[in-house]
Amino acid sequence: MFTGIITHLGRLKEVKQSRYTFFAPKSLLKKLKKGGSIAVNGTCLTVVSLGKTTFSVDIMPETIKKTSLGDLKPGDYVNLERPVSAKDLFEGHIVLGHIDQTGTIVSIRKEGNSRIFKFKAPASVLKYLVNKGSVAINGISLTVIKTEKNSFTVGIIPHTWKKTMLRFAKPGDRVNIEVDVLAKHIKKFLKG
Repeated sequence: MFTGIITHLGRLKEVKQSRYTFFAPKSLLKKLKKGGSIAVNGTCLTVVSLGKTTFSVDIMPETIKKTSLGDLKPGDYVNLERPVSAKDLFEGHIVLGHIDQTGTIVSIRKEGNSRIFKFKAPASVLKYLVNKGSVAINGISLTVIKTEKNSFTVGIIPHTWKKTMLRFAKPGDRVNIEVDVLAKHIKKFLKG
């Protein structure tokens, strides 16, 4: 389980078949272990090897189909987060690292000290979003500002802008979306 509070930025070094290797800060690498979990752009993956400046993960075809990880090119920045432990302060919201769908950045506009991102998303995602509810975009815990028929908006504060890969994003880019797991459970219970 994750919280959506991004702790580090990484960069894709290379892709060899299904193995993705990322550069990461040493402060993160020393906390990783082979067989442990890491969220890369919000996708929960297993560390399969560690180097002095890198770690690698194997990505299966289903993950490529359901996420935007297949869009990455060497040099692209990614959000990185280690799983939360029982002794950690719980911030953000419950993020499982199980991507529901991808969406597309429609626009990014500056508003005061923040950036407002508008995302186009499928109905299968939008049905779980509510104004002022939680959503994870590329693993970042965010608050929905407004939902519309085919889209939704979130605001990015200066800290999040500076510390995440969103500052490198542009309209047309695909992003990973994970809706609030509590919303999915409530919908299922009410349906049953």
